[in-house]
Amino acid sequence: MTLSITTSTLPDGVVEISLFGEIDVENAYQIKEAVAERLADGPPERFELDMHAVAFIDSVGISALVAAFQLASVSGVKLVVTRPSRFAHRQLWVTGLLGLFGAPEPCTDCPDPSHRPLVSRP
Repeated sequence: MTLSITTSTLPDGVVEISLFGEIDVENAYQIKEAVAERLADGPPERFELDMHAVAFIDSVGISALVAAFQLASVSGVKLVVTRPSRFAHRQLWVTGLLGLFGAPEPCTDCPDPSHRPLVSRP
């Protein structure tokens, strides 16, 4: 599985960056790039990284989140994680970074992204 990123601006000026898939050494840089692109258009009110569909994140992915946080912070913009999958939440907790990203609770009403069907049905 790869990483897919979508961005949108919410009515209150918050930029939501939704992450889908697996975040690893191959694609982690895309997170910081997404933040940088939106900062180039002028700083938003806040960044929200919606991680409900993140099935996997490794140490390089965690480092990319921290780099994105620092990039936003230098521009005076707060970056928080919203609706982390249970796996993403556990990784942030284990690394001691949960508080840095706003101490979000794991998304309890989201389907577990790691439980995808082996065969797709039409």
